Amino acid sequence: MLYKSIQKYLLSFGFLFFGATSALIAQELNSGDNAWLMTSTALVLFMTLPGLAAFYSGLVSQRNVLSVLMHCFVICCVVTVMWVLFGYGMTFGETIGGYMGSIGPAFLASVSLDSMAGTYPETTFIMFQLTFAIITPALIVGAFVERVAFKGLILFVIGWMILVYFPVAHWVWGGGWLGDIGYRDFAGGAVVHATAGVAAIVFARYLGPRKGFPRTPMPPHNLPLTVLGAGMLWVGWFGFNGGSALASDGAASMAILVTHISASVAALTWIGIEWLKFGKPSVLGLVTGMVAGLATITPASGFVGPLGGFMIGIIGGAGCFYATQIVKRRFEIDDSLDVFPVHGIGGILGLLFTSVFSSEQFGGLGLDEGVSILDQLHIQLLGTVSVIVWTLIISYVLIKLIDQLVGIRVSEQDEIDGLDITTHDERGYNLDNLR
Repeated sequence: MLYKSIQKYLLSFGFLFFGATSALIAQELNSGDNAWLMTSTALVLFMTLPGLAAFYSGLVSQRNVLSVLMHCFVICCVVTVMWVLFGYGMTFGETIGGYMGSIGPAFLASVSLDSMAGTYPETTFIMFQLTFAIITPALIVGAFVERVAFKGLILFVIGWMILVYFPVAHWVWGGGWLGDIGYRDFAGGAVVHATAGVAAIVFARYLGPRKGFPRTPMPPHNLPLTVLGAGMLWVGWFGFNGGSALASDGAASMAILVTHISASVAALTWIGIEWLKFGKPSVLGLVTGMVAGLATITPASGFVGPLGGFMIGIIGGAGCFYATQIVKRRFEIDDSLDVFPVHGIGGILGLLFTSVFSSEQFGGLGLDEGVSILDQLHIQLLGTVSVIVWTLIISYVLIKLIDQLVGIRVSEQDEIDGLDITTHDERGYNLDNLR
């Protein structure tokens, strides 16, 4: 009972961190908490495989559908190996100056069957956090589909996880400097969406556009597959945000409620703007708006109430819609599947508006004692800008280095033929065999 009180107090102020060595608090097993966290783990992995994989693969041409599925699956495998070897320690190990966790023994050698993290086994926590590590680089895939070299992609994921994801996750969730100053990111607005979005725009700008962009229309080859993937993302996001409460309690329930509200409102906001501007609402706009609402509510989901969820949905739907117009039409950057406008801008907006809607006067769960909305906004700005700048610099240097070593973009002919056949010697659709 005492632990539950302490946990809820720390969670409400954004300071709940469990580390591989120093920050684990052994308590008696709570089967309800463990069952919910295991369920959430499955839901978050479901977001990537098959959710994100289906969502993205439906949006590309039929010549590249397998390549996108391949990217999502191989990222899952690569990140898992890294997490077991050293990623978990770098993220949740004993902090080194507030910037990185100690790597610790490889293969999670210090973790046993009896190791506890709060009221559930540490193995449950390890697996839950791994699913967040998996989906983050998978989101970036949408920026460079149909033109990235497979070898370059794998090297980028390895380097980027070591230099960007693991350190930033430690800063925020693992006992690092951003957590210490009261930075609020409940489920990954900065750790997942801002880092992925910034890396995506850097990657897209460096690679250059697909052949024909922006003059040649590039419609989705299978929109029903994209809609199906979007539905999987929506359901999986309940584990993403609700599971981040790390307990089967009211905080988890509220996180799920505001997540659903924001997704619904953002989807309606997006197609409403489309309807006014272009005369017709689109199915693609509806599901993209939904994802924008989910990304925007993510950092705030553990701190706001239904009013906050509603308002953040409007902000996310409108803000991300206009961001897509600016990126593709004004700057003509071929962020192919709108990773930066939707996930990057959505995550950043959510981080900043957490300051406002966390306040009790807007139905939130409250700010720290003595901290005003402006004080919290200053903290959020400092932390978010730090994450953006770090991610931007490291991503660019890493892409440039990999390009020099092995090449980062396929040849023009390979792009024309499609990556399914040129990279993997397979086809997503064997239409010639149909009778």
